[in-house]
Amino acid sequence: MSILSSKLPGIGTNIFTTMSQLATEYKAINLAQGFPDFETNPKLISLINKAYAGDHNQYAPMAGIMSLRERISEKFENLYNVSYNPDTEITITAGGTQAIFTAIASVISPGDEAIIFEPAYDCYGPTVKLFGGLVKTYEMAPPDFKIDWQIVKKLISVNTKLIVLNSPHNPTGTLLGPEDFRELQRITAGTDILILSDEVYEHITFDGHKHITTASYPELRERSFIVASFGKLLHATGWKMGYCLAPENLMKEFRKTHQFNVFCVNNPMQWAIAEFLKSKDAYSDINGLFQQKRDFFKDLLKGSKFALLPCNGSYFQCVSYENISDEKDLVFAERLIKDYKVAGIPISSFYQRNTDNNLLRFCFAKKNETLEKAAIQLLKI
Repeated sequence: MSILSSKLPGIGTNIFTTMSQLATEYKAINLAQGFPDFETNPKLISLINKAYAGDHNQYAPMAGIMSLRERISEKFENLYNVSYNPDTEITITAGGTQAIFTAIASVISPGDEAIIFEPAYDCYGPTVKLFGGLVKTYEMAPPDFKIDWQIVKKLISVNTKLIVLNSPHNPTGTLLGPEDFRELQRITAGTDILILSDEVYEHITFDGHKHITTASYPELRERSFIVASFGKLLHATGWKMGYCLAPENLMKEFRKTHQFNVFCVNNPMQWAIAEFLKSKDAYSDINGLFQQKRDFFKDLLKGSKFALLPCNGSYFQCVSYENISDEKDLVFAERLIKDYKVAGIPISSFYQRNTDNNLLRFCFAKKNETLEKAAIQLLKI
């Protein structure tokens, strides 16, 4: 038997798969993995059926069909007053994670450094390492998970190639504000540092807060890959449809990698989504829907022993269980599944060093009856 030297030693099955498998095994309510349990818009389903029945079942263009790229360009212009050329600056991807992987693969070489803010979505660091890069982490601390940019500046070296941002933030639900972007401009000015801005939850912000895209700052836009997700926009995470926006010089490199990764993305889905997005109503009240669910879930947990952290965006609620147990968060999360039939994600899994602050993440992108059933169990603790 040949011996394979792992390119990712120490990396096993990710925490989302692990906790969802446990939830299935113990018949627990799955508030762990981030997916809605309600249906997407029936109009969209009808459009997809029409596209599959039509003449759209062969390869799509490598960068995505032009009509969908045009809809994305129009959306960015309408929402943020920022213009991206649909021909040269937008690429359709097989979900947000593939876009993130492709962007990192396109720019990171052995010895390059990437700065990542933790807790962080779990694909950033391993992808950097896969291509020989070094991950430098800035650990944000609860409850507000703020960034001290002077400390970030000290992490920068001559080898820094990439800074990875995520706002609205998974798992914490925090948002980057204007001052964050001004500070990022200051510390990257005069450098060749690139930015990967994960904005997949752009439409899910609460309490009057608005999403700020990195592209709103010209000095940042010229060095940024911006990643977005139709899965989050259309409540259809299983379709694995996303896109990336970047200036032409960066997008050229992105597409070089993209063509040898997936080449192109599901063609009928693209046609259906392009038709669906002709209506601005397709995404006009997503934040209202999820604010109702966030508020509903918060109200349900008012009588519990959990302490809820601030949540200004995304569809995740972080909770502290320090008033319940001093167990490690993975141990507590597993016990919660086995004894109380509710699955959450331990926040330590979003840190490279498994930093444990006795926090769990629950997904509230669920039917109200699902949240009610989960709350009944959580109130028993």
